Amino acid sequence: MEAQGRVPEAPAGAQALALIRGAERASLATALQRAEAPGWPYASLVLVATAADAAPLLLLSDLADHSQNIARDARVSLLFDGTAGLAEPLTGPRLTLLGRAAECRDEAALARYLRRHPSAETYSKFKDFRLYHVAPERAHLVAGFGRIHWLEGAAFLASAAAPALAAAEADILAHLNADHGEALGLMARHLLGLAGEGWSAIGIDPHGLDLRAGAQLARLAFEEPIHDAGEARAALVELARAARGKG
Repeated sequence: MEAQGRVPEAPAGAQALALIRGAERASLATALQRAEAPGWPYASLVLVATAADAAPLLLLSDLADHSQNIARDARVSLLFDGTAGLAEPLTGPRLTLLGRAAECRDEAALARYLRRHPSAETYSKFKDFRLYHVAPERAHLVAGFGRIHWLEGAAFLASAAAPALAAAEADILAHLNADHGEALGLMARHLLGLAGEGWSAIGIDPHGLDLRAGAQLARLAFEEPIHDAGEARAALVELARAARGKG
């Protein structure tokens, strides 16, 4: 039984998903293929987004060492760091994901990446850039001191896929941005405590809504997972009502 007044901690899988979905960047580790240091772990900074099923997406140049490493050995590791702003970083959450990277030619996945990183629009058209999908196999979550979990990819991604919602995502976002910009601003201001104008919706998945205003990224979590456009509408109406109630 939970102590009175204590908020139960989210399940490890839900915490892992939240870290991946909310990330803008990650540290990518690959096995170096250079003759002078073969097989050594090679870490680099990458911008990251997620596919509809929460698998990480990377846009990489063929000229980069990490891309050449992946061409020879598809095994990669991604570190998602959720400790920013903490006085004691080791008390914060971080996730090391193990998976295999493969080129992804799915247009919806590329659209998701570019909505999260609009500055990548120009070089995404260069012939030497490719979108990669990282299929998670295992993940190591450190949620804080003593809260450590190994997770199988299938286990923590089980609730991430919602095909009907993914199919409707573009229409939902277009409707929100065309007709409900004011509500998005109220949600950012009153539910997340964020300043700024011009908030737009850039992604929706079973667990939350992603927002952008200029260089600011934010994420609104849903109370319960959603699976289709109807459930999305109900969840968004409730969030808008809550935001207006705090205005």
